[in-house]
Amino acid sequence: MKILKFGGTSVGSADSIRSVLDIVRASHESGACPVVVLSAMGGVTNLLTQLAENAAEGRDFAEGLAEMENRHFSVVRQLIGVKHQNPVFTKLKIYLNELEDLLQGVFNLRELSPQSKDLILSYGERCSAFLVSKVAEQYFPGALYVDATQLIRTDSHFGSAHVDQVLSEQLINTFVTSNSGRLLFVTGFIAANEQGRVTTLGRGGSDYTAAIIGAAVGATAIEIWTDVNGMLTADPRIVKKAFSLPVLSYTEAMELSYFGAKVIYPPTMIPAFLKKIPIVIRNTFNTAFAGTIIQHDSGKTALPIKGISSIPEISVINLVGSGMVGRAGFSGRLFTLLAREQINVVLITQSSSEHSITFAVHPGDVLRAKGLIENEFELELVANKLSPPEIEDNLSVLAIVGENMKQTPGMSGKLFHALGRNGINVRAIAQGSSEYNISVIISQSDLSKALNAVHDAFFAQLNKTLHVFNAGTGNIGTTLFRQLREQHRFLLDHNDIEIKVVGIANSRRMLFNGDGIGLSDWEEQLQRAGEQADLAKFVSRMKLMNLPNCVFIDNTASEQPIRYYEEIFKSNISVVTCNKIANSGPYNQYRSLKDTARKHGVDFFYETNVGAGLPIVRVLRDLMMSGDRIIRIEAILSGTISYIFNNFTGGASFHEVVSTAQQLGYTEPDPRDDLKGTDFMRKMLILARDAGHPLEPEDVHLGAILPTACTQAASVDEFYRELAAADDYFNDLKLKAQKENKVLRYIGKLEDGQVSIALELVGDGHPFFALSGSDNIISFTTERYKERPLVVKGPGAGAEVTAAGVFADLVNVGA
Repeated sequence: MKILKFGGTSVGSADSIRSVLDIVRASHESGACPVVVLSAMGGVTNLLTQLAENAAEGRDFAEGLAEMENRHFSVVRQLIGVKHQNPVFTKLKIYLNELEDLLQGVFNLRELSPQSKDLILSYGERCSAFLVSKVAEQYFPGALYVDATQLIRTDSHFGSAHVDQVLSEQLINTFVTSNSGRLLFVTGFIAANEQGRVTTLGRGGSDYTAAIIGAAVGATAIEIWTDVNGMLTADPRIVKKAFSLPVLSYTEAMELSYFGAKVIYPPTMIPAFLKKIPIVIRNTFNTAFAGTIIQHDSGKTALPIKGISSIPEISVINLVGSGMVGRAGFSGRLFTLLAREQINVVLITQSSSEHSITFAVHPGDVLRAKGLIENEFELELVANKLSPPEIEDNLSVLAIVGENMKQTPGMSGKLFHALGRNGINVRAIAQGSSEYNISVIISQSDLSKALNAVHDAFFAQLNKTLHVFNAGTGNIGTTLFRQLREQHRFLLDHNDIEIKVVGIANSRRMLFNGDGIGLSDWEEQLQRAGEQADLAKFVSRMKLMNLPNCVFIDNTASEQPIRYYEEIFKSNISVVTCNKIANSGPYNQYRSLKDTARKHGVDFFYETNVGAGLPIVRVLRDLMMSGDRIIRIEAILSGTISYIFNNFTGGASFHEVVSTAQQLGYTEPDPRDDLKGTDFMRKMLILARDAGHPLEPEDVHLGAILPTACTQAASVDEFYRELAAADDYFNDLKLKAQKENKVLRYIGKLEDGQVSIALELVGDGHPFFALSGSDNIISFTTERYKERPLVVKGPGAGAEVTAAGVFADLVNVGA
């Protein structure tokens, strides 16, 4: 025999009741002959509670009663044939009249006792179960409406009565046996005491009814039909990637439910737990989905944990004092006091020195708990052996749950790394000796970010989401967005990374969307829905959105974003930048940025500062991390200068080559901005600093390419005239190189802690001799690469390769 329990949403409308009957029919036809337990229609219990409170306060309740009548009568008209409707209307009307009389009595007395409230609430389940049984009677002639007050006996603790299991089992077995073969539709939630007065079973009461009946008859399974696909790994309203779990153990389900999972309530499982009856959570509106089986043993699984649960609102009380140290019975006295006063303690942690105890309670109990402690320990407080209780509010509990955690190394480390990486401070920690649960208390404002970050960390089969805030929409930014759009599916399939651009800013407009900005029409969105750009507000909004795994990308060449780098790092947000200014300014700025990023456990990636898309910074970092020693670095790190000297051959004059380079777009509007070597100097300075040398910009010896007359020319046109006048100077250099079978190269060099950049002649034995086009090249001579230097060569400029370098840095943050 199976027990099928249907929640309020499952019987909330005519359409959903049709679905319920389809499920019952399928079970019945399989030979199971189920017992069906039903909740009140969705929202009716809350409505009845409100009506009872209105009556007690002398307010009108007629409108609410009419609403309840209309909802039930509407289902009768839709689902029961006309000639069978009157008896159903009559019985429902009798129930509603009884309910009206009760409410009128409460109204007259202006008093709502727990006993009266239980009786009022019982009419929700009575009307629902009776109505569904009469609809079912059209298809199952043996269908029988059963009032659970006949079957379940409790004490007189109205509102949350305690069940007499032995007597209830006898009554249930007798009734079921005497009605063998009939389809029973039983009211959930309600029962009766020894005097026959109606009681209710408290939160999750209908599930409890199903478990009690299932345990009494030795059911093969108890199916809880609701509006979700079983128990999920996290709250899907907060964690969009949450997914259903196929199997849970009783212990895991109880842990998850205790810490906020609303699908079932822990006490409802106890009768099934004792009899080892499987509980199946199914979705009434998605019957094809298998749901979640909760059973004695969840079996082997590859999942490191089963779920992440939370309590969104919690308060903490801290007790500190020398009077607690080594004093037997202090904790017992404290928690006995709280238990006696019905204050539920959610979480406890105590220092090994016994000098302090921290425990969490629901916010509604915290002031009462504080007052009770102050009264109970008045002498200790007066004697200064105990400090006054300290209260912390606006906190939440996050818990990871799973049997697989037991004796599995690294579970705590993974949890705290995910939290720390996202700047989430842990106020208190608790882990039971069973190792099924690790709970942490965090700030309530961080709960959403924490749940998503921890979910990403533990469920590796899911994609990790990076939330990107991008400043700068010029050539590099625009190209990056195109690359991200084109590679979206590849990243998901091969890197398990999903990149969401959630903020875009340029010098004019800025735009935010926590769910991600579409990269196919971002320009239109920015123009249409964006607001006036303000970099300070952009950074502030980025912090306020408080999303997990955030990355700030600086695709500008401006000094302004750099002012916010440290603030961004302190908010536990990584930075990816192609902007050289931050790392090539004063050394103390460079050092401070690196130290701040490391202190806060975030990434600071700037591969494109030196070689655009070439892996130069990363190669240097890897060499040094592996213990190699840098002897010498030689480099050509200007695509423009590389192009000019690679083409200054044959009969071409120097000024003609420079002019051609400008026409092809290889130079700045004023070619001197390239030929002065300032950009080259910045790149060499960054390399030197990454190699461990605390150099300032003025420490770099920058050799000149151009004669002084060229650099001091008043305009670009005058510059070209001076450059043409210097043809003899450049031709002499070219002829000298040709005579020696060498080529001209503008080479940066780091050796013995000194950086110099100068025009040199190199022969065919040098790795830079065969350089062509606008390629960059760098040579690392190290202890390991002494005889044959490690050489990196390739395109070192252009939006495509630079954007690709930013893209690679971004993916490395995700990794």
